[in-house]
Amino acid sequence: MIDYDLVIIGGTSAARYAALTSTDFQARIALVEPFSNSQDLPTASQESIDLGLRYNQTLSQSGRFAQHISRQQFGIGWETANSQMPIELRFDGVMKWAQGVVSNLSEINSLDVLAARGVDVIFGNGEFVVKPNLAFAVGGRKLRSLCYLLACPTLPAIPNIEGLSSVGYFTSETVGELAKLQKLPKSFAVIGGDPSGVEVAQTFARLGVAVTLVVKGSHILAKEEREAASLVQAAMEAAGVRILTGTEVTQARVIEGKKWIQAGNLAIETEEIFLAAGRQPNFKSLNLEATGVKFHNQGLILNDKLQTTNPRIYACGDVAGGYPFPHIANSEALVAVKNALFLPMFQIDYRGIPWAIFSDPQLARVGLTEAQAIRRFRDDIIVSREYFKNVEKAQMCGEITGFCKIVGRRNGEILGASIVGPNAAELIHVIALAVRQGLKVEAIAELPYIWPTFSDINGQTAAAWQLQRFRSNTFMRNLWENLFHWRRYWNR
Repeated sequence: MIDYDLVIIGGTSAARYAALTSTDFQARIALVEPFSNSQDLPTASQESIDLGLRYNQTLSQSGRFAQHISRQQFGIGWETANSQMPIELRFDGVMKWAQGVVSNLSEINSLDVLAARGVDVIFGNGEFVVKPNLAFAVGGRKLRSLCYLLACPTLPAIPNIEGLSSVGYFTSETVGELAKLQKLPKSFAVIGGDPSGVEVAQTFARLGVAVTLVVKGSHILAKEEREAASLVQAAMEAAGVRILTGTEVTQARVIEGKKWIQAGNLAIETEEIFLAAGRQPNFKSLNLEATGVKFHNQGLILNDKLQTTNPRIYACGDVAGGYPFPHIANSEALVAVKNALFLPMFQIDYRGIPWAIFSDPQLARVGLTEAQAIRRFRDDIIVSREYFKNVEKAQMCGEITGFCKIVGRRNGEILGASIVGPNAAELIHVIALAVRQGLKVEAIAELPYIWPTFSDINGQTAAAWQLQRFRSNTFMRNLWENLFHWRRYWNR
């Protein structure tokens, strides 16, 4: 007998989102919440990557607030006799604020809410069994279901650095532990250039910490547009972050009570270390090999319906690979749930899913980069960019750093877009919607934008794209020129 319509192996916010979504379809759902590795309790550390992201975002907002206030030289209520003194936020106050925000956010999809909606929440670590039938065994009980959804957490990738484990470090999972420090560290080393590392580095630099960011590659944020990543890197360096590119950390040691790392030819003293080297899956305890599910170092092997190599087992979130953004995991969860509960006919389309990196300036992207588009479509692309310095709202707010870039085919199809600048994470959505709905560049250009808003950057860039396409079409240029010449001649 089948016990459930879907069993979700969870431990992440994506798992809880999938469970909550499944109840909308009146399905019978079980959510397995694994125990912590360190204590025999269901714990928020099982969704620690999501909590870590929330801490990152909240700390980042506090850092932006401090920087914004310290810049103010005008306006009612800001100017004082001591206005030239830098304004600082107390570290303990910032961390208490972050803890409060994270606590409030965690209640939205709490286990209590899921249980009230009819989800069977089962605590414990389990594994798949295949005899006599496929099931997920947990706590001496076999959960039989038509389908299963893997939405379990991954682990932070730990670089092979001599002495690192003995020195100690923080990751995106344990960034909340910084709240337990007695005072703000004076120096901070970030190893790795993924989004969490960039955000944490810039946040602590804003709080007055001497930050060093070490990356192996030639620049930070290697998956993004090179010019966009370079602008973020320049802004970080201007804010005081020391960035070492093309450099590998080979050793970490404690010398006379102080932490040191060996980065290339440099020995760097630091009070704390933060690792931002990506994520890696952890499937050892699930017995996936017995079910025929195949995986590699980056995650599970999935088709576009988010099925594993066992068609009854689906996956979403961190275990699918890619950037660990919650909204992408939720989009995958929705597709996987519909396929698991009904027929496997829904496909995930990453082209229209935007994402953002909350640096300053923010960096947001949807679809292909220019380099990716060139590899796929060669000469059949047109690229346009416009700068925030030409947007009236940006001038009014004094936030003129950044640009918007649209990559499209000559027929008007939008292949991708990148925005780096103020409110980039908000501005990218209109372009992402156009990509998802198959709208052309003209739709972005012809939308009347409220004046004055930062959104005007989208319209300006799309209009520039149209103009560039027109100028590259010799036939149309000659046709219009001859038409106007003919009209002027016959109306003399």
